[in-house]
Amino acid sequence: MASPAIAQEALAAMSLEDKVGQLFFAVVYGSHAGSSSNENRARYGVATPAEVVAKYRPGGVILFPWAGNVSTARQIAALTTGLRKASKTPLVIGVDQENGTVSRLGSVITKLPGAGAIGATGNPANARDAARVTGKELRSLGILLDFAPVADVNINPRNPVIGPRAYGSDPRKVAAMVGAAVDGFHAAGVASVAKHFPGHGDTTVDSHTGLPVIKHSKAQWRRLDAPPFRAAIEHGVDAIMTAHVVMPELDPSGDPATLSKPILTGLLRGELGFDGVITTDALDMAGVREKYGDSEVAVRAILAGVDVLLMPPDLPKAYNAVLKAVKSGRITEKRLDESVLRILLLKQKRGVFKATRTDPSAVRSAEHLKIAKRLTGRVAAKP
Repeated sequence: MASPAIAQEALAAMSLEDKVGQLFFAVVYGSHAGSSSNENRARYGVATPAEVVAKYRPGGVILFPWAGNVSTARQIAALTTGLRKASKTPLVIGVDQENGTVSRLGSVITKLPGAGAIGATGNPANARDAARVTGKELRSLGILLDFAPVADVNINPRNPVIGPRAYGSDPRKVAAMVGAAVDGFHAAGVASVAKHFPGHGDTTVDSHTGLPVIKHSKAQWRRLDAPPFRAAIEHGVDAIMTAHVVMPELDPSGDPATLSKPILTGLLRGELGFDGVITTDALDMAGVREKYGDSEVAVRAILAGVDVLLMPPDLPKAYNAVLKAVKSGRITEKRLDESVLRILLLKQKRGVFKATRTDPSAVRSAEHLKIAKRLTGRVAAKP
């Protein structure tokens, strides 16, 4: 159990700039903490991933192959170790490893079926086993947070972005799978993130490229979209990711859920009782950038109830906008402290405050390959 005293002590030692930095999960470019990159220079004004972490003091870093972060298990372990050493405050390192369609670590770790295939088996134990294997391998590489499981109920067969990433189209069955997956990640000692709240399953627009509108009534939302998120919360999920979707029956403002106080503070915090970390989906996606500029988006997300600002397209601009909003009083220091404390409690609960020992040789172990073969066989056995 996370100790509030330890997290509160860490919070009390932070400057205002430290606190604002904690709100961001950044992308860094390069294969090692000391790798010099023109992309880092262009975006952040410094050359190496370690220098980005030291300058902006982010709460976390998210790894991607397209950022040059992923090649071998040994390389990833060295990168995560170097990034942690560069950080003044314990740094959580995350990855988008859902398995199946979204598998950022590729063949570096054990290949497992995606959520849709596992959901089709009808056995939540399979979701738990897959998450536990993935979580153990991530932890061995120094990655202590996975942006999974997907908690969307894919009720629209024309959905261009969720589809097989979801466990299925039945809210009750998806809820059981999501709860089991959260248990699996936690058994491995890794933080889990349920996504994409309040639900991205009934869209025909990809929020990476546009702004989807879902016309579910509040009653429909409670019946179709909410059950997997309720299950995730009941199983102690560490964080919930927002969706860049408009649900006019939940909030008539026309703002995407990521910027909606009625949805995030009203429904997620209030009705569902979630007291963990709320993270945005990536802020470089079109669905959240259409209405406001990148500076204003960061501020509005915090005001709506968000804790973590994931992958802003211009980190310096977003960081300075939030810092200015706190200094002006638009975002109160009390509100800032609430988010930073939640982030610190997540880190403490999942062991980020302790020394993280990596073991690249632990990935693709005989035991894990055996489990993968069993799960793949069960998927293949389904009609």
